[in-house]
Amino acid sequence: MKLIVQIPCYNEAETLPETYADIPKEIPGIDKVEVLIVDDGSTDGTSEVAKELGIEHIIRNKNNKGLARTFRIALEESIKRGADIIVNTDGDNQYAGADIAKLVVPILAGEADIVVGDRETHKIQHFSKFKKLLQYVGSAVVRKLSGTRVPDAVSGFRAISREAAIKTNIVSPFSYTIETIIQAGKKHLAISSVPVDTNPKTRESRLFTNIPKFVQRQLSAMVRMYAMYQPMRFFFYIGIVMGLIGAIPVIRFLFKYMMGNGDGHIQSLVLGGTFLLMGFLAFLVGLLSDLISHNRQLLETTLEKTRNLELELLKYKNKED
Repeated sequence: MKLIVQIPCYNEAETLPETYADIPKEIPGIDKVEVLIVDDGSTDGTSEVAKELGIEHIIRNKNNKGLARTFRIALEESIKRGADIIVNTDGDNQYAGADIAKLVVPILAGEADIVVGDRETHKIQHFSKFKKLLQYVGSAVVRKLSGTRVPDAVSGFRAISREAAIKTNIVSPFSYTIETIIQAGKKHLAISSVPVDTNPKTRESRLFTNIPKFVQRQLSAMVRMYAMYQPMRFFFYIGIVMGLIGAIPVIRFLFKYMMGNGDGHIQSLVLGGTFLLMGFLAFLVGLLSDLISHNRQLLETTLEKTRNLELELLKYKNKED
């Protein structure tokens, strides 16, 4: 059983040694522990520090691609290097490396495909009350959309089985945390959570610098993923809202008309008819999107089979070499 701990890094030369030292080298049930970093175009010599530390796998992006794309690259490279379990952690040493052993237990026991570390953010002293509130509300929304029970949806400290990693497709350019949970829920993967510790803050968050932009991006990711996996329901709700808004002025016009006073209320009929038409169009878009969604699921199944075939060929090639 091979575990690869992947660390997406951007200018983490100062904190990477501490993060690496915190990773346990021996874990019960795991035969081999390796570390992989993806240097996302760092300018502070992060890759050089990784080489000095003796990190087994070092991938370097030519330019800064962002966290979500870097996570996707790390996931793909970990799979190619034969990982049976992949643990993702941050390069700023936010998470307690010793808890990696706790993360992999449900996967080793065959109880989960993905395990998310619960930071229990209400206990973290350096988190502001507003940040704790955003984490709580955001996680609650993700639980509702995904049908899962993950208490800390935006935690990047998580373990993923090889099978789940192959099935995961990251399309968001911003953050992978919410997307992977919604995908796991809609693909009926077993996802669980374990409490984990955090280390003292080493630097300010790079995702949380602009709160309105952060919230907008997270909401955008939630809506996009929900619409991708539940398009009929998503557009059905929009159609219902539009239809109800349109019905009110139409009913008002009909009431006035039956009372013999409809001449001065033709605007209500026009406005209501417009909203009713928009609601009908939303239903049609939902139907079309649902058909597209089924085609996407077929494409994902094909992609999964292609990945497995590529990995088998890669394994065969490595044996020959």
